[in-house]
Amino acid sequence: MANKRSGGGLSPTQQAAKFLGVSVLAGAVMAGIALPAIGALGLAAKGSAEGFDELPANLKQPPLSQRTTILDSKGDSIATVYSRDRTVVDLKAISPYMQKAIIAIEDARFYQHGAVDLKGVLRALNRNAQDGGVTEGASTLTQQLVKNVAVEEAGDDPTLVAQATQQTIGRKIRELKYAIQLEEELSKKQILENYLNITFFGQQAYGVEAASQRYFSKSAKDLDVEEAALLAGIVQSPSRYDPVNDPQEATERRNIVLQRMAEVGDISRAEADKARKKPLGLDISKPKNGCITAVKGAGFFCDYVREVFLNDPVFGKTKEDRAKIWNQGGLTIRTTMDPQAQKSVQTSVKRHVNQTDDVATAATIVEPGTGEILAMGQSRPYGLDTKKNETSINLSVDESMGGGAGYQPGSTFKPFVAAAALEDGMSPTKSYSAPYEMEYPSPISVCGGKNWVNTDGTKLTNENESEVGPYSMKKATALSVNTYFVQMIADIGICPVTKMAGKMGVERADGGKIGQNPSIALGTQEMSPLTMANAYATFASRGMYCTPVAIESITQRVGGKSKSLEVPKSTCSRAMSENTADTINTLLRGVVEDGTGTEAGLGSRASAGKTGTTDFRYAAWFVGYTPNMAGAVWVGDPAHKRRMVNITIGGEWHSKVFGGQVPGPIWRDMMSGALEGKPGPDFNYVRIPDDRPADPGRGNDDNGNGGNEDDNGNGDDGFFGGTVGGTFPTPEFSIPEGWIRGQSNGGNNGNGNGGGFG
Repeated sequence: MANKRSGGGLSPTQQAAKFLGVSVLAGAVMAGIALPAIGALGLAAKGSAEGFDELPANLKQPPLSQRTTILDSKGDSIATVYSRDRTVVDLKAISPYMQKAIIAIEDARFYQHGAVDLKGVLRALNRNAQDGGVTEGASTLTQQLVKNVAVEEAGDDPTLVAQATQQTIGRKIRELKYAIQLEEELSKKQILENYLNITFFGQQAYGVEAASQRYFSKSAKDLDVEEAALLAGIVQSPSRYDPVNDPQEATERRNIVLQRMAEVGDISRAEADKARKKPLGLDISKPKNGCITAVKGAGFFCDYVREVFLNDPVFGKTKEDRAKIWNQGGLTIRTTMDPQAQKSVQTSVKRHVNQTDDVATAATIVEPGTGEILAMGQSRPYGLDTKKNETSINLSVDESMGGGAGYQPGSTFKPFVAAAALEDGMSPTKSYSAPYEMEYPSPISVCGGKNWVNTDGTKLTNENESEVGPYSMKKATALSVNTYFVQMIADIGICPVTKMAGKMGVERADGGKIGQNPSIALGTQEMSPLTMANAYATFASRGMYCTPVAIESITQRVGGKSKSLEVPKSTCSRAMSENTADTINTLLRGVVEDGTGTEAGLGSRASAGKTGTTDFRYAAWFVGYTPNMAGAVWVGDPAHKRRMVNITIGGEWHSKVFGGQVPGPIWRDMMSGALEGKPGPDFNYVRIPDDRPADPGRGNDDNGNGGNEDDNGNGDDGFFGGTVGGTFPTPEFSIPEGWIRGQSNGGNNGNGNGGGFG
């Protein structure tokens, strides 16, 4: 009966015999049968700095996973992301000390033997028998490379990793087969280069370049002898010899490597002794991975780029295909993010809303005519510490792209209704009675030849009884009169409005369809800031809608070479006539010049926009644009729990929050900085004659209701139709709970229950 150790398992003699038997068996197999194609057995190998380019064509050649670098539009780095922190380098970019150290400690006869080192096997057999355990292995660097390739292919799948590293005779035989072929196809230097690029060195560092940067904050080409010895020693057991967590163990291991280098003649005894006396000399660089490390407050922009890559079919037919490319890395992604605009957004956001405030703000800027997203930021930074008001939810984008379920845009939706009416042939001088209070008109036509019917006599109101029409279109737009726009949508029908919104890329943030009811005129459908900014860019580009894009170009490193990947392109289409867009621009210019959005005005630079405040003040908006930039600012509680009354935002107390009062100044400041030094073109205006005398006064409402405590009572200017007046609106009315679709999901994606908007 064979002897066993007291702890169970084979005795040292049996282990040594088994080890030798496996090696001899593998050698016999390799000598006696023809090698099948490695690709047929599912083994991938790597052959140069980026791929096993020297191998036969029938071999799989997946490149090693590497870092992906995300750049802004000027070519400066925003963030580095990776599944495995690795930077592949050529052998000539690796210190000779490092090359010698890894060979000395792992495979001293590397240049003398083939795939299998029979002398090494016998040496290991003898040493293990003497020590009473398996203290020394006999795998060559080539065999270790084969195993590492299998581990690399396994990725993060624990089952596949276990299969790639299992201690079985079958795996050992396969390993030897593939090692022999690698020795036949690759030079020793190529094998060494691949080994040093694929090996794990602990602390999330894969490959010697990443390891050198992690432990010493320097390139692998600059490693000195003691530093190289430390890294070479880590390979056998990255956790045990981790110099960060166990410097004593790591020092002892380093000194063993130095001694071994002296024994094989790579360095002198004196050099080894001198190096052994030196401290570890660590200069740790913490891992910087993912969008959480993004500079310029661009964490959410970075995350949006990742979502685009994982969701757009241009990068692969399936999500799994796209994820594989993303995790493989080696990409250089140049984005559309303008650093000047991004800095301006972050500066304005921080100036007006604190990270610790009960509510948050999100802002986005896009370029009209191209769809390029120039900036994206929010007051709650990218992170996972909810106690610090950090979040990983991008408040600027749709739910499918990493955002929440959106926020009701209030009166910022009204220009879409006006655009639909103008396209339908309505005159810009159109007047409606616009009473203070009225029932929703019924019936109102909807898509599909059906009608919406007000079965319960639901009413809506303007802000107060003093706001009574008739109103013209430009006056009603400047004052944001609810009853005017509901009468307008009743006149043209709901379908033209939803179709116009669709042409402008307007969609619900949760992916649902826009509701077929007249309350959409008042902004009851939840939208994202990116959607609103890009829709308003359609007005700025005189009616041309362009799909939003965040990526300019992508270069991928494959097989030692770089290739360009196809990227999503903006698709532009005409959403409305130039005359309709020019008319809307004329109407909305009045809002910022002397309407509800005066606090958002840009002085001498032409601008236009619209304020919005939802019922119960769960959200406030300003969406505006110049001919060359469009931006949206939302302020509110992402969880839809905190009403913006009696609230401090950015250190300033507000009894009530209005669209022109908090979002407006944020928009003004971010756009001013983003546009600094850039051309200031003007809009193409249309003359809209006044059809009635100016109202004697108006109040501090998004609707501009007269008779409020801050009534300024300014008259018409004769061109824009009398839009001078107060700038602090209050919501106009409340829709009965449950009458329209709404949500209150809690968390970071809650939504409102509908309501009054201005």
